[in-house]
Amino acid sequence: MPETIGPASQTLSRGIRILEVLAEARGPLTIDEIAMRLQVHRSIAYRLLRTLEDHRLVGRDASGAVALGARMAALAAGVAHDLQAEALPELTAIANELGMTCFLAVLDGDDCITLASIEPRHAVASVAQRPGARHPVTVGAPGKAILSQIADAEWPAEAAPTLRAEIDVARTRGYATSHDEVIPTVQSVAVPLTLRGQRPAAIAVVHVATALDDAEIATRLQRSASVIREALEG
Repeated sequence: MPETIGPASQTLSRGIRILEVLAEARGPLTIDEIAMRLQVHRSIAYRLLRTLEDHRLVGRDASGAVALGARMAALAAGVAHDLQAEALPELTAIANELGMTCFLAVLDGDDCITLASIEPRHAVASVAQRPGARHPVTVGAPGKAILSQIADAEWPAEAAPTLRAEIDVARTRGYATSHDEVIPTVQSVAVPLTLRGQRPAAIAVVHVATALDDAEIATRLQRSASVIREALEG
């Protein structure tokens, strides 16, 4: 007989949610801030964090604020390892050439999640885009680039009717853009990265201001997308 799956573990779910909250944060969070976002008592948040800290999934700075630990990077490196290995040199080249943070995003449920990210080496200022950061796939340039690879019927139910027109434009010109959608004042350009047998993905850059127009940026991203695709598919 097939094994019956019991109810989900609330403790495990809360621990995973802490990792998601920290990945979404723009910096370290206090225990009180984490407890508030999880809507649990501080003592519960503290016990969960101690367990995560024991496994080096989170760490605390001198003030006691909590951030994702180095162990998370090692775990993340094992996800889509071949894709990351081929993408990282291209992300690095784009970041340093354009002076913008360049990242690889993939579809995860109804979210767009950053799998790998490279900040430019010599830029005066750049926008951080941490691996593990996620947002609804219905907003932001990489989300739109991902949706352009998927049949409309498979989109999240909450997708706005106006989004369809944006995706039609993205499909026609081969890239998507966003302004102030995910992070205020930040702009993004993304191109689809369609790979056989893998989740829909996108290569994107984020920036605050640039002399380059969106089409020029997209052309550079498309060159790298072709290089990655050829390396993985032969």
